[in-house]
Amino acid sequence: MKGKIRHKMRKLRKDRGLTHKFMSEQLGFSFPSGYSNIEAGRNRLSYDQAVKIAEIFEVNVSELEDDPVFFEEKLHTKCKKQSA
Repeated sequence: MKGKIRHKMRKLRKDRGLTHKFMSEQLGFSFPSGYSNIEAGRNRLSYDQAVKIAEIFEVNVSELEDDPVFFEEKLHTKCKKQSA
């Protein structure tokens, strides 16, 4: 995962006063480290997780990444697989 995404996620989380524990619970992780590992770059961020995180932060998923093609390509690939 690109560093810019991680930094934006951290800033959005802190700006909203949310904890790693809260974010982990919302994403279905058993431990707070589930989300903190994503934010730290130790675990990959899936598109589905990015969508859920964007919903929690009340932003569009594309706002998590400066490169608009980054998520658009993943969304396009995911939609093609689901319709097949």
